[in-house]
Amino acid sequence: MKLLKLTNNNIEDEHICCAISDKKSRGGYQKKKDWLKSEFNNGYAFQKMDVRGKVFIEYVPIENSWLPLKGSNFMVINCFWVSGQFKGKGNGKILLQQCIKDAKKMDGIVAISSDKKRPFMSDPKFLKHHGFEIIDEAPPFFKLWGLKTNAKASYPMIMNSAKSGTCPDDKGITAYYSNTCPFSDYYTNQLLREYAKNKNIPFTLKHIKNKEEGRKMPIPWIINSVFYKGELVTLEMKAERHLDKIIT
Repeated sequence: MKLLKLTNNNIEDEHICCAISDKKSRGGYQKKKDWLKSEFNNGYAFQKMDVRGKVFIEYVPIENSWLPLKGSNFMVINCFWVSGQFKGKGNGKILLQQCIKDAKKMDGIVAISSDKKRPFMSDPKFLKHHGFEIIDEAPPFFKLWGLKTNAKASYPMIMNSAKSGTCPDDKGITAYYSNTCPFSDYYTNQLLREYAKNKNIPFTLKHIKNKEEGRKMPIPWIINSVFYKGELVTLEMKAERHLDKIIT
């Protein structure tokens, strides 16, 4: 297998790994492609193995990252996913090495993950195995992992505004999402809205449309997050089962 980098020249002819056969997320799939087209101009990279499957990594210079991080001259890993038959064959290492290569003129790499493996997050065990260390934390479980290539550099940090672990809206369900993930538009904007309507619960939806809005997030995450009465409930797309436990 070989690496393939998506660009504005080939993105319409290539798949973006996620939601390949998920017809429900077809609209979100195109919105993710459109988002990538705009962000390629800001140094965003989407590298994948040239196969039909979920085996890819996305990263961007911290100066252009939508995450609420402060720092400079580091690369930020966004999505990093190796699944199914492609796991355990060194593909994750190949993808990470490409990220490190692209960051050779920078001071290092960082990634938001957690205290354990969670959906849509990089695997913290994998990061630790490849030399990453925890350099900052935010409630309730977020960890910023870092790997220096310049020993004299200072690590980036999570913005203080993203360390509350809660959202300002304490009435009903509040959901944040962006088109950085092809699943988020359908599961958040449609299914979650319908769920709130059926439960007769106030619903507030916040669509993150640019870097400035992303950096104002109350948690260091922009893909999808669901709050109930101000408290973070889940980062998963299928939020109903998590909400049911609390509401009932």
